[in-house]
Amino acid sequence: MSEIIKNKSVFSLLEVMNSIRKTITNRYKSSFWVKAEMNKLNFYKHSGHCYPDLIEKQDGKIIAQMRAVLWKSDYMRINSFFLKTLDEPLKDGIKILFLAEIIFEPSHGLTLHITDIDPEYTLGDLEREKQDTIRRLKEEGIYDRNRLLKIPLLPQRIAIISVETSKGYRDFLGKIENNAAGYCVFYLLFPSLLQGEKVVQSISAQLQRIRKVMHHFDAVLIVRGGGGDIGLSSYNNYLLAKEIALFPLPVLTGIGHITNETVVEKVACRNLITPTDLADFLILQFHNFSAALGNAKQKTVTIANRIISGERLKFQMETKLFRSASQSALFYIRNQLILLHEKLADKSLQLLGEQAMRIENIQKHLHTLDPKELLRRGYSMTLHNGKALKSVSQLSAGDALHTIIFDGEIISTVQITQRKSQ
Repeated sequence: MSEIIKNKSVFSLLEVMNSIRKTITNRYKSSFWVKAEMNKLNFYKHSGHCYPDLIEKQDGKIIAQMRAVLWKSDYMRINSFFLKTLDEPLKDGIKILFLAEIIFEPSHGLTLHITDIDPEYTLGDLEREKQDTIRRLKEEGIYDRNRLLKIPLLPQRIAIISVETSKGYRDFLGKIENNAAGYCVFYLLFPSLLQGEKVVQSISAQLQRIRKVMHHFDAVLIVRGGGGDIGLSSYNNYLLAKEIALFPLPVLTGIGHITNETVVEKVACRNLITPTDLADFLILQFHNFSAALGNAKQKTVTIANRIISGERLKFQMETKLFRSASQSALFYIRNQLILLHEKLADKSLQLLGEQAMRIENIQKHLHTLDPKELLRRGYSMTLHNGKALKSVSQLSAGDALHTIIFDGEIISTVQITQRKSQ
């Protein structure tokens, strides 16, 4: 209820907020479905609640944004459903179709309370992203660029992008290292994330590393185990697909699923379903070459061993150089520390001397101000009722005074008082 201030109807802030809440509550009585991009999930481990930042874009610009809330119980249920349906949890940067109700609280403002999320909508959005990536690559004329590269007759030197602990990578190595014909393949692992939010950034970074030493390799392999379609969503990303399409070495993929081929697999020079199939393909390349040339096996092994020995020797030399440089650096640093220690000691002694002189001066000054010294010079101190006398207004005729001088005390009685004129 408003109050009148200077002939004006004035409402408190709480009254205004309660009015807004009443209006919103009356207007939005039921839940409704909303589509938006979840820019940030904002999951808080200590409480289990999420506070998603929701946005809508148009022509790359944000035209709407709002904070939502996803309580712990709803989050656990929805996230479990996402994992079961799409083999991946809720995360940043995905488009969602969610059931929500509008909540307005005076202390927190306007919020969307999310109660359910449809994973099928997210999966459909991923398919749209996939088709858009294919269209852009074809319009730029680079869709077939890597697919048209020729794989060497003997792809001996392989750069592998994978996770060292993944089953797919172990299966691939098991097949390569234990092939019945004893074919030798030099491989070097470039560790990368292959699932989750940072896949594009991680794989792209390793491709850039391989570019710098590409003369050491014949091909690049991307080896991954199985996963649901949304677990593979990053492999439809335009930037990653473009990086592979334009890569100067043949890129071979063994991502590990049968249906719904990703854009990365489409633009790669060769796509095999599983890491094991990829290993079989490489072994077959060796077998075909061996059958045609007969004696090529021994020559290939000799060349491969020479390369490995050279790299090992180079590594040893660089290790020795590094050890020598490290020792020199440590010796220099040790000398610098000794000099700093000496400077610190000298400076400390100087500071201690200065402080000692300062303390001595203070002691002299305190000695000068000692009450005994003041009394020695002829000053006295008068007490009234055990307290220092400061004004004649404290006294009356007949009061007893206690006067302290240097060599004794005087007891006196007030006869008369007289205030000094101002």
